[in-house]
Amino acid sequence: MTRTAHVKGADLALTSVPPFWPMLMAASLWEQGSGLLAKNLRFVEEAIKIHEGLRPKLATPNKVRLDLRTMVLRDYGRPGGIATLVDAPHAGHTAMIADYHKGQSLIETLLANGIGHVALTDWKSATFNMKNLEIDNYLAEVLVAIDDLGGRVNLVGLCQGGWVAAMVAARFPDKVHSLVLAGAPIDTDAGNGPIKRIAHEPPTSFYEELVALGGGLMKGKLMLQGWKNMHAEERYVQNHVDLYEHIDDPGYVAKQETFESWYENPIDLPALRPCRAGR
Repeated sequence: MTRTAHVKGADLALTSVPPFWPMLMAASLWEQGSGLLAKNLRFVEEAIKIHEGLRPKLATPNKVRLDLRTMVLRDYGRPGGIATLVDAPHAGHTAMIADYHKGQSLIETLLANGIGHVALTDWKSATFNMKNLEIDNYLAEVLVAIDDLGGRVNLVGLCQGGWVAAMVAARFPDKVHSLVLAGAPIDTDAGNGPIKRIAHEPPTSFYEELVALGGGLMKGKLMLQGWKNMHAEERYVQNHVDLYEHIDDPGYVAKQETFESWYENPIDLPALRPCRAGR
């Protein structure tokens, strides 16, 4: 580093003298190499942090209203009138996607637009003693949440939470004042996306073996690999390329940390069997 500083301070006229060219070139390569090394180290440290060290956090202040076997019911805003219950995804990922980041939060948006009381289902990762739970157990706990919120709610279902919310509305219409579904797998035969092909192509034994690998649970890490494999180039290559290219952009890095802490920390589920109404 001393030699580099010395060269920087040298008379620029030296660049016109051929014997000094190798020394100047070496100094330039040293500077570029040390800078590249530092960038590589920052990238590696950040990649490890994103994939191994971060845990998801909800963005908006809340309090625990109920702590049930399968979920924690989180309370936002002030009670009054008909509450809005957001049934978050629980097919492997946490409820953070509904309260992702300041400025990118469904909960925050609802509160800012006249919805005074919002609650969120924060589904727990299944333990071994939950492996025999059925869909009815999850529906029952949604009903407990609704009753605790006053017996009737505006129900917002996201992804699998939308699938569960639709069943609640169909079976217990008096509990639901209004129903909104977003990205919910109501018609699994719609379109021709990768998830449809994955659902139809493997034999049932494939899914049974996944549950067996989890000791009776559908492990979140196995579901995560399935999601990644639907967009393999993006998840395994492009995301890392983008992170490397933006490693010096604090805003980009912070956004990636927030999203990936949700994405890379999936929860486990029991091997849910159909509800009695569907048998």
